[in-house]
Amino acid sequence: MQINLADKRYYKIGEVAKAFDVNTSLIRFWENEFEVLKPKKNKKGNRLFTPEDLENLKMIYFLVKEKGFTLEGAKKKLKENPEGVFSKHKIIMRLEDIKNELIEIKNQL
Repeated sequence: MQINLADKRYYKIGEVAKAFDVNTSLIRFWENEFEVLKPKKNKKGNRLFTPEDLENLKMIYFLVKEKGFTLEGAKKKLKENPEGVFSKHKIIMRLEDIKNELIEIKNQL
């Protein structure tokens, strides 16, 4: 999954939901379910996500939406071996980038 967000210090929940192509309610639900997801809140109570939060969301999205884990299974996997999940996800993302670059080169020929 490619996420296209400008480099910023904080992202609003609407921006994050749009980037992941999910509803804001799902992001709020995952925030309650997963301990690793702790966005900051301003005085109004608006959630502000950091780039670290986005990385955690990517892992959650990868496990739940792409790999088909249940919420309990995803929680267990993140607690047991978070580095393993992160490294596998990074490798898959890099391979997708390479694939897209090769498709672009093919289309230019």
